[in-house]
Amino acid sequence: MLCRAALSARGCTNARCLLSRVRITAASSHPKSPAIPQQNSRHWSNVPYMTMPLIRSHGKPFAHRSELKHAKRIVVKLGSAVVTRGDECGLALGRLASIVEQVSMLQNQGREMMIVTSGAVAFGKQRLRHEILLSQSVRQALHSGQNQLKDMQVPVLEARACAAAGQSGLMALYEAMFTQYSICAAQILVTNLDFHDEQKRRNLNGTLHELLRMNIVPIINTNDAVVPPPEPNSDLQGVISIKDNDSLAARLAVEMKADLIIVLSDVEGLFDSPPGSDDAKLIDIFYPGDQQSVTFGTKSRVGMGGMEAKVKAALWALQGGTSVVIANGTHPKISGHVITDIVEGKKVGTFFSEVKPAGPTVEQQAEMARAGGRNLATLQPEQRAEIIYRLADLLTDHRDEILSANKKDMEEAEDKGRLAPPLLKRLSLSTAKLNSLAIGLRQISTSSQDSVGRVIRRTRIAKELELEQVTVPIGVLLVIFESRPDCLPQVSALAIASGNGLLLKGGKEASNTNQTLYRLTQEALSLHGVKDAIQLVNTREEVEDLCRLNKLIDLIIPRGSSQLVRDIQKAAKGIPVMGHSEGICHVYVDSEASVEKVTRIVRDSKCEYPAACNAMETLLIHRDILRTPLFDQIIDMLRVEQVKIHAGPKFASYLTFSPSEVKSLRTEYGDLECCIEVVDSVEDAIEHIHKYGSSHTDIVVTENEATAEYFLQHVDSACVFWNASTRFSDGYRFGLGAEVGISTARIHARGPVGIEGLLTTKWLLRGENHVVSDFSEHGSMKYLHENIPVPQRTAS
Repeated sequence: MLCRAALSARGCTNARCLLSRVRITAASSHPKSPAIPQQNSRHWSNVPYMTMPLIRSHGKPFAHRSELKHAKRIVVKLGSAVVTRGDECGLALGRLASIVEQVSMLQNQGREMMIVTSGAVAFGKQRLRHEILLSQSVRQALHSGQNQLKDMQVPVLEARACAAAGQSGLMALYEAMFTQYSICAAQILVTNLDFHDEQKRRNLNGTLHELLRMNIVPIINTNDAVVPPPEPNSDLQGVISIKDNDSLAARLAVEMKADLIIVLSDVEGLFDSPPGSDDAKLIDIFYPGDQQSVTFGTKSRVGMGGMEAKVKAALWALQGGTSVVIANGTHPKISGHVITDIVEGKKVGTFFSEVKPAGPTVEQQAEMARAGGRNLATLQPEQRAEIIYRLADLLTDHRDEILSANKKDMEEAEDKGRLAPPLLKRLSLSTAKLNSLAIGLRQISTSSQDSVGRVIRRTRIAKELELEQVTVPIGVLLVIFESRPDCLPQVSALAIASGNGLLLKGGKEASNTNQTLYRLTQEALSLHGVKDAIQLVNTREEVEDLCRLNKLIDLIIPRGSSQLVRDIQKAAKGIPVMGHSEGICHVYVDSEASVEKVTRIVRDSKCEYPAACNAMETLLIHRDILRTPLFDQIIDMLRVEQVKIHAGPKFASYLTFSPSEVKSLRTEYGDLECCIEVVDSVEDAIEHIHKYGSSHTDIVVTENEATAEYFLQHVDSACVFWNASTRFSDGYRFGLGAEVGISTARIHARGPVGIEGLLTTKWLLRGENHVVSDFSEHGSMKYLHENIPVPQRTAS
């Protein structure tokens, strides 16, 4: 073993870094030093944020990805394909800089980072090629002519010589990069003998522990300048032989009792068949014993090992108590955060685990929902209606069981104190809510008779060539909802009515209620053998990971806070998101408003259910109403209802002692709070709504029909009302039975989204040996494009 403390002369001059330029051999270093266990949390004072104490006793590997954030000692293995350029001559400097940045960030959080790196051969090859070209005789080059000079060939370079020439330059590059983050790095070159010789193994262990204790990042590589060729099948019993950097990383991690190895390669992870083949699927979690189900392809373009070697090394490390993730370190869109994403528990690459989940993976659930949804869509309308009606009956028949589960959720939420009062109110179920749910589901059952397969257009293209446009399900829906278990039967009924497969991801605060409602939903679906169509995700999947399943999910519908919706819209990769991020609803009180109507409508809009997305958040008052009995009645009513008032800028200017001035006119309070602002006219009110609203629901209260119609036609929101509460913006109240949400989007569906919003269309063309060439200029057929009456379906 050769150890070189490679410390930058620019940034590492303190006592921690006095190892600079020291060279020691394994025979003389730490002659009797045992492994030094890490006991104290480090305190790194040069970083702009606090270090994070991480304490974990090494034993079994992590069972779930979500536990990786607790990893303290981490080995990052950089494959040759990650470190080198595509031409295999020289280093990928951009990728290396990004990797160093991520490693530095984790190191400065209080973790102990080690790097096992390739790249010395590639870097040396670049240097030697350049040296050979420069050393060519100028006379020989001139004598050979310009054309021959261009075609000059560089001889094949021996790998050991390249490694010898490249090791110092590679380390110098790491030094310079880590110095930018006030971190020191030390180079350690090893061979197989350093692990098989007990004295050398103890020396290596002691050196590594000492470097970690001093907050230095060890950078380890096989000493390719002297290492002999790997011997096939040379693994000892219980010990892995160092054949390549994959086996080196595994052996080192187990030796150092590391919590996690991150193996970066040029593929996304482990596939069930060679990547690039038609049916290849990325394996999210790999378990010991699954090797038989995997077909390995060829190794990467550079490097000693292939995926088979990585899996062998990973399983050996897993058996030794170290968790493993294999991921892509070359993809330009993810390489800049792949290491930190893995440590945060995000679904990146293939995670090796000894613990198999009890149920199917979320990918398997999505595939089951796809197949089940297709079977659901082939049922007769009456059969789908029977399932929904059965679910409505189950809600009333099992009322006590549902309320008991909900009571348990409420008690746990109140004990933990993590839910705000509006969310607690959404979490709560009552007999009245369940009765209302059952009524809504029966409405859906009735209206679902004419949904899937409905012909909406028929056209005679030519003689005996007829075209139909028919409604079909969208596919697989992912509905993510928090603190509202009543959403589960509502959305399930709408998915059944529209023939869609459904994935449900509920908040853990409602887990008991959700499980009970899901079991009843499954019982209703079993009426016609389509239980797989609806799946409840119970695994530890993060919402962001679910949003990446673009090949399995067709539409995401978030039901929850504005922050949840924004996060999902940001995280969704190639999957449309239906919904609204905010419900900033306005009530405009015109100068010709009725006193009686104003107080009733404002009270209902704000106070009936302030946590709802269709509750009033801003009250716009025409300036002529100020200092009138009507204005006083509005203020008195809000005070009686204990509504906290925030004054808009113009309203505050009219008052000597005003309420607290609003921080933003674009605020969704979700509670007994609202903003009051003054406007000069209906045009001014509309301008305010367009500037600060969220295109959700906005209303006008006036007795002037012309003003009302102007408001209805000019306000560009999903729902616009006249003399009616904002709370009417709801699928149940619209007669849709229920809704999956309220959409403020401008394509496909807008406003409360019921069955119609969960359908798309396809075209059916029925011909009789028709070809396009018959309709050419000299063809025998002509286009007719005649509209054909659409037959009306009668509900049975």
